[in-house]
Amino acid sequence: MSDLTWGNQFDGGDDDVDDEQDYSSRWQTVARDGLIMLIDCTTSMFVCDDDDESPFDLCIKCAKNMMQNKIISSDRDLMGIVFFGTENLKNSSDFKHIYILQDLNQPSAERVLQLEEIMSYQPEDFKKEYGHNAGFSLSDALWTCSNLFSNCSHKLGYKRVMLFTNNDNPHSENNSLRNQAIRKAKDLYETGIQLDLMHMQKPGQTFDVTAFYKDCLFSNDDEITALPDPAEQFEELLTRVRSKDHKKRTSGKVNFSFGNGVDMAVGIYNLVRQCSRPYGVKLYKRTNEEIRTNSKTFLKETCEILMPQDLKKAATYGGKKICFEKNEINEIKTFGKTGITLLGFKPHSYLKRHHHVKPAQFIYPEETVIKGSTTMFSALLQKTLEKNVIAICLYTPRKNTPPKFVALLPQAEELDDQRVQITPPGFHVIFLPFADDLRTLKFEEMPRANTEQIEKAKDVIKKLSFKFSSDEFENPALQKYYANLEALALERDEPEPTDDLTIPNHEQMMKRAGKVIKEFEDLVFPDGYKDGKSAAKRKAPATGNAAKRTKNDGDEVDIDIEKEAKAGQLNKLTVPVLKACIGQMKIKMKGTKKADLIDSINKHFGL
Repeated sequence: MSDLTWGNQFDGGDDDVDDEQDYSSRWQTVARDGLIMLIDCTTSMFVCDDDDESPFDLCIKCAKNMMQNKIISSDRDLMGIVFFGTENLKNSSDFKHIYILQDLNQPSAERVLQLEEIMSYQPEDFKKEYGHNAGFSLSDALWTCSNLFSNCSHKLGYKRVMLFTNNDNPHSENNSLRNQAIRKAKDLYETGIQLDLMHMQKPGQTFDVTAFYKDCLFSNDDEITALPDPAEQFEELLTRVRSKDHKKRTSGKVNFSFGNGVDMAVGIYNLVRQCSRPYGVKLYKRTNEEIRTNSKTFLKETCEILMPQDLKKAATYGGKKICFEKNEINEIKTFGKTGITLLGFKPHSYLKRHHHVKPAQFIYPEETVIKGSTTMFSALLQKTLEKNVIAICLYTPRKNTPPKFVALLPQAEELDDQRVQITPPGFHVIFLPFADDLRTLKFEEMPRANTEQIEKAKDVIKKLSFKFSSDEFENPALQKYYANLEALALERDEPEPTDDLTIPNHEQMMKRAGKVIKEFEDLVFPDGYKDGKSAAKRKAPATGNAAKRTKNDGDEVDIDIEKEAKAGQLNKLTVPVLKACIGQMKIKMKGTKKADLIDSINKHFGL
């Protein structure tokens, strides 16, 4: 009999952990993406530019960089590399001048090291290993890529071929090969394989897309007359991004009920989720094979192995163990059907920031589940935006999950100057606290700032204001972890240096606001004020309200206690100084604590 807590037994543990782990494991069987890099290896690709780098070197750098990014972002995706225009051949169909360097498979450290070895080749080394021949057929190269996708044992959801070349008209003298290539490119498009052209320019020439590749590329724009700047394309491919790739997937689909049988279907999405380090995998010491953990339950007295039917669960109440059967626990966990039920509407101002309980989710209509959901969802979104209200709902995400009150915060669609969606339309699901979750905290009264200090603080804020976006900052701990892991896998002596973008630029800050910060510091912490241990140094005329105190160095400083009390600065004075003032002015003390001394002085002056 296992003794469980109420939380573990009935709540099913922490909801955040359950959401992340349950959904992530649920999508392990989702289709993978497939990418084949088709690289031109004719002699023109090995002509170096002013930077002593050939187009072929740039292609291999891109392949290596993309593979390293894939290992971290989505290592389940597949990559392959195919050379065309080589003297040697290596492919299942024995096409001439086509060499499959790497089959369509998951990226690995061995593949990265192979690309690094090719990067170290001199032109003579590559010619000796693979050779050059311009008598290739682009149709055969595309056919080879199609066969790699067809022979793949994994289910592929997205298939793409990236063609790297600097020849804008490869079959200018052979119309038969030209027509075959165009026909094969169309076949790829019809079978769901996207062909992307990564063009490079020869020295002193421009790449004319209308010469040949316009007929091979298929997109929504039928009139392709120009291609994007190749420098921008390759800069994106050469950028190292050590982060996980979270694809757009629903974490669940539920019904949204308005009552009286009026329902629509919505999908639940997580727009933001914490990216953590991957879990370590246990391996057998001798063979490095992954092992499985098999747990068994023993009876403590006899060491007898217990089966699931031999176990009961219990919760301790008042020193007594209350036992439950499995069906009783399931009944306790059940709170009705799953989904979102509309309760009513409240003004947007009722939603407070301190009501945050857990990360919000996002809902979007699912037309495939219930027809008409998009129209109903759009009408609800438009009216809530117009009236500036939020919808209060009861949300039960899954069976055996306790319901929660949520607020649906409407969000309108936003587009940039190119009519590309920046913010999707929908509702943010804000989880609301129950009465048991709210806490009442009492804090000591803080000293109040005067008008001059407040105005100077405004100046500091204006000087240090900047545009902040979370997209511009990577987690330095993850970046360092992946850099070290990569160095171990690739047998590096040292990991690649990583930039910690979270470190403030103190030099730039002082350049922009150094003077204002110093003025603000002088107002809040005047001369003689050190770490709150010494009172502010004030020169005041000798009046009946002035008291003297002794500093650590023996100097005496006059304090106008009435002026300090009216300015609200008594909290900055030490207890010995307050007691000295009270003793000199013969003020009646209520207690010996600092708050009591301040209260006594304020009461004496009628404040």
